[in-house]
Amino acid sequence: MDALPQAAAAPPQSMDALSALFAPRSVAIIGASGDATRIGGRPIAAMLERGYAGTILPVNPNRETVQGLAAYPSVAALPMVPDAAIIAVPAEAAETAIAALAERGTRAAIVFSAGFAETGEDGAAAQARLLAKARQHGMRLLGPNSLGLFNAAQGFYGTFSSSLERGYPVVGPIGIASQSGAYGMHLFSMARDEGMGLSCCVTTGNEADVNVGDLIGWMAQDPATEVIAAYSEGIRDAPSFLAALDLARRNRKPVVMMKVGRSEVGSAAARSHTASIAGDDAVTDAVLAEFGVVRARTTEELLDIARLATRRIYPVGNTLGVLTVSGGAGVLISDAAQAAGLPMPPMPESAQQALREVLPFCAPQNPVDCTAQVLNDVSLVGRFADALVKDGGYGSILCFFTHAGGAPSIVPRLRGELRAMRAAFPDRLFVLSVLADPPLVRDFEADGFAVFPDPSRAVVAIQAMGRFGDAFAAAPPAPPPILPPVTLPARTPSEAEAKRILSEAGIEAAPERACASADEAVAAAEALGYPVVLKILSADILHKSEIGGVLLNQMDAVSVREGFALLQQRAASSVPGARIEGVLVARQLAGGVECILGVHRDPVFGPVAMFGLGGIFVEILKDVAFRRCPFGEDAAEAMIRSIRGAPVLLGARGRLPADIPALARMLSRLSVFAVQAGPQLAGIDLNPVFAMPEGQGAFVADAVIDITEGAA
Repeated sequence: MDALPQAAAAPPQSMDALSALFAPRSVAIIGASGDATRIGGRPIAAMLERGYAGTILPVNPNRETVQGLAAYPSVAALPMVPDAAIIAVPAEAAETAIAALAERGTRAAIVFSAGFAETGEDGAAAQARLLAKARQHGMRLLGPNSLGLFNAAQGFYGTFSSSLERGYPVVGPIGIASQSGAYGMHLFSMARDEGMGLSCCVTTGNEADVNVGDLIGWMAQDPATEVIAAYSEGIRDAPSFLAALDLARRNRKPVVMMKVGRSEVGSAAARSHTASIAGDDAVTDAVLAEFGVVRARTTEELLDIARLATRRIYPVGNTLGVLTVSGGAGVLISDAAQAAGLPMPPMPESAQQALREVLPFCAPQNPVDCTAQVLNDVSLVGRFADALVKDGGYGSILCFFTHAGGAPSIVPRLRGELRAMRAAFPDRLFVLSVLADPPLVRDFEADGFAVFPDPSRAVVAIQAMGRFGDAFAAAPPAPPPILPPVTLPARTPSEAEAKRILSEAGIEAAPERACASADEAVAAAEALGYPVVLKILSADILHKSEIGGVLLNQMDAVSVREGFALLQQRAASSVPGARIEGVLVARQLAGGVECILGVHRDPVFGPVAMFGLGGIFVEILKDVAFRRCPFGEDAAEAMIRSIRGAPVLLGARGRLPADIPALARMLSRLSVFAVQAGPQLAGIDLNPVFAMPEGQGAFVADAVIDITEGAA
């Protein structure tokens, strides 16, 4: 049997498949209007203004010309087959238009028309008919209910957004993919207002066909797009999405994403707005992290990270060195770095001493405070920054000069020092926090520096560059283990049967025996050795502790006989009619760390594994890690080490270190088991799992395999 795949099986869209949508050589506008403020008129006006080099073909049966262009009464009357079409007619007319275009061989259509799946069952049926007509002839659809797209470099504006009235984008390396039309254009507008260069902006609408994964995949192959900014409310097509993220990482294209719907209220809003499946937010975090995608919490973060990423410097093992003229700002930056998880190791002691010899009253630890003395001697900037890079070895340097960095009396000398520093260390990420007039900010950026007025914002963006760098540099993960085929019963099994099934996948349980009588229980206890644990054995009672169905510290034959009877009594009283198979007698393990391993089937990404420590860590603190199944032992160990409570397993405060390799092996095997089990598996709960001291293994103490009855 071959190892299971770790990335999506479906390939991303090729450049050719979507090129007609992004860069058509000719475009028909169905419902073309001579009024440049109407939906059918705005794209024509924008393309004429921005010098679109392709052929514009207005279709309007009531006009001979539209905005100075020859108009045609129908699709059939067009003098050529357009590469793409813009549909700006009511829903019922859109179906007819798509059919006519598809039959003529048009390769792509942008459907502005609303009144489809977003309106209910009838609209969904109409959308299905629309898609069927397009697919019959190999046409790609963007929308329906889409605000469209623009390709700035091509001058192609297939959008009716009024945002263009305030200005067009500067051509640049950032591509925007958004499921929300209005918010996608909101992102564009903010980026434009900040002077950020954009390659394209695309909004998917209802995603009948082209989805946000397709767009990311196309941008990941587009030479004009170096950074991808995405906004998502829910992932419809997980395979294309995952394949696109994998392609972007392999092509060193950073992806920064706003995935909204974190809260219960927000998640409900996302479902009602787009009919998308929101999935579990913690799972989304894990999937994005798996592919090196940085998740932005706010619009400001999204744009900050995208803007800094255009510098194309992604430090591996990123650390931050800070040069400041303010001790207070240094403290603020340190707090922000700690909150972001960005290391700020101190300067070497020898380097600190050397800086004190230059400026006795400086604070050279990191942040390195060269004080207001730079106003008298700007050369200190270069000397201190040189030490930060050469002696400190930091991957990123943040220089806080506040308003002094914008003072006309200082700027010429400061720019000279900074340019020399940048030229000497072109591989380092240099960021400035200054308050300056916009023309000066542009000068600093032209010198190769990213500029942030707020140093805390700068820290968040710098930390993201390191995450990109680590993702791009990471070695391919180890393949998942190869396990024998999995055969599940038709219904949820008892604990003993669940453990037997798992044992075939190499997932070991604590030594135990299923006993149908008190005599058998005593014999089992004598064979296993005291103390033992007694547990009611029933496929109908999965959560045994809730009915008092678990007895610990059974020390002798008398307590085992009494315990057997007590468990039978509690089961009959608490769950009348439950099928009771007897009692499970297990050796009581000591000296291990209680953990929880589990699997649940995410509606978007399929089986997802969970790891955490037992007890309050999972119940109250929710200190757990997730990962999409399947994965190898290296990924499993990374999960284990990622939780906040990992020191408990690693030997904190004199504890014996737990057997991490055995725990990782179990978690990895569980992930493969979950995939091989197929849709019949609803979930798995191994709680507790005892991670014994180093070299002594890991053992399942309780197991639940939840079966979806009747699943194919």
